Order: sequence, then C-alpha cells, then structure tokens
Amino acid sequence: MFMERLRRIWLFYYEGFRDMSSLGKTLWIVILLKLFIMFAILRVFFFRPALSDCETDAEKSRVVIENLTQ
Repeated sequence: MFMERLRRIWLFYYEGFRDMSSLGKTLWIVILLKLFIMFAILRVFFFRPALSDCETDAEKSRVVIENLTQ
C-alpha cells in the first residue's frame, strides 16, 4: 500500500516534468542553478560557521550572546 502510493506520487511528478514545455523546463533549470549557487557556492565562500572555532559550551554561549547584543 505504501509502495503503491509512493509509485503514484513518483509517476505524477515524472509525467508532469516530462510533458512540460520547453519554457517550463528552462525555468526549472534556472531555479535549480540559482539554488545551487546560493547553497553551494555562496555558503562556502561567504558564510563561515561562527561556532566552529568554539570547543566548549561556555565559549559557544559567549559567542552567541556577543552576536545577539551587537
């Protein structure tokens, strides 16, 4: 029963994307490219994890409090 429902959901999306016009496919490619740029490239180069340098919970708490009160 679960597998049949999962199969029907898969076919719904598969057939929808297969029958999509070329404009729709192009727009999906643009959307996926933008998501890749935002999450893969920008995160690596611009968003450094703030708590990665902290070793103890006290240090993490201090960093969070400093960032919230600035």
